[in-house]
Amino acid sequence: MRNILIIGAGRSATSLIKYLLDKSEAENLFITIGDLSEENAKKFTQGHPNAKGVYLDVFDEEARKEAIQAADLVISMLPARFHIEAAQDCITYGKHLVTASYVSKEMQALDEQAKAKGLVFMNEIGVDPGIDHMSAMQVIDRIRDGGGKMLLFESFTGGLIAPESDDNLWHYKFTWNPRNVVVAGQGGAAEFIQEGTYKYIPYHKLFRRTEFLDIEGHGRFEAYANRNSLKYRSVYGLDDILTLYRGTMRRVGFSKAWNMFVQLGMTDDGYTIPNSEELTYRDFINLFLPYHPTDSVELKTRYALKIDQDDLMWYKLLELDLFNAEKKIGIENATPAQALQKILMDKWTLKEDDKDMIVMYHKFGYELNGKKKQIDSNMVLIGEDQTYTAMAKTVGLPVAMAALRILNKEITTPGVQIPISKEVYEPILKELEDYGITFKENFADYLGYNPEGVAG
Repeated sequence: MRNILIIGAGRSATSLIKYLLDKSEAENLFITIGDLSEENAKKFTQGHPNAKGVYLDVFDEEARKEAIQAADLVISMLPARFHIEAAQDCITYGKHLVTASYVSKEMQALDEQAKAKGLVFMNEIGVDPGIDHMSAMQVIDRIRDGGGKMLLFESFTGGLIAPESDDNLWHYKFTWNPRNVVVAGQGGAAEFIQEGTYKYIPYHKLFRRTEFLDIEGHGRFEAYANRNSLKYRSVYGLDDILTLYRGTMRRVGFSKAWNMFVQLGMTDDGYTIPNSEELTYRDFINLFLPYHPTDSVELKTRYALKIDQDDLMWYKLLELDLFNAEKKIGIENATPAQALQKILMDKWTLKEDDKDMIVMYHKFGYELNGKKKQIDSNMVLIGEDQTYTAMAKTVGLPVAMAALRILNKEITTPGVQIPISKEVYEPILKELEDYGITFKENFADYLGYNPEGVAG
């Protein structure tokens, strides 16, 4: 049998594991699931004859090497910074590797060795990055193959709560790593290009520079810019494009409210707070407010944010129980971002019967035969339940499909790569349609950002 080793059995691995188990008999597969929790690894195998769950610590060198040597292909579902441990062993023992994470400098450094050994190291094949790459390249290649010239490419993705589970004023709950949400946008200005002009948005302005997106049947969303859109010019072969912008989607009103935390300094992850474990939620927010001998924390907050007591922004803060004088942060040496995350997880953790939703939106502007045209493409997927979430499906299914195609020698180009070639994206996008992951396209005349020809 052909052996696949999956390292990491977290929430995003459920659909990946189910897909491979469902295919295991026909495809002659044996799946080993390794996780720090042996119980967690075993619960996914459900006594399946073609699978086993084992305890595996990726930093236990001997156990890791033994497990990788026994595999034909390795799938790492670990946090991105830990992939390199498995990747180096895959080079040593001649094993293919698949991850859903961005290609790190350390991973990219293995490219020549992977090519020399004929190994496929497929990365960025989850949802974002992943399905966004594949669905974008499919349309871009179609436009270029038809003789069109790309003028604009915009791409937005959001991990959101499904409408039937949307029961708070923020219209948001954590459907993936909460930390990534809290620190989003930090580390430098957002960079992109619009109508040939470079644009930059510093972090303290990021959540007030949003744009609206309308998706038929699903209403209006907003998007804020991702940190670096410009690197995708070379990735997608769009070096001379006039507009390139990538962003994150939320329901309308989220960004304006989130900006309150940014302006107060509560999302900072650069220093720790002494005695943070004993701070109450009320103590925590008061750290960022000026001293006043008589004004309450509530009043100082409204003054600082310039909001009134009947403002929706105020009700959003109250809903989070921010001014509770009894609940404690309970984290030693917490950064402000870590403390804020703890408070938000009280209110934004998915309930047992909640469903999540993935939304993706692309806009393509191009010129063909002297006419400017536009394609709007969108995908919306709602999760089944707390096990087979939309996030788990859109992350795990492309990973599984790529792994199987590598084993079957349908994907053969060696080296460290992402899924932007037709060899990879065409069959995977086609198969994803069987799982409800489909894109709808609308066609229109292209006007761009500057229909009147005024400098922007």
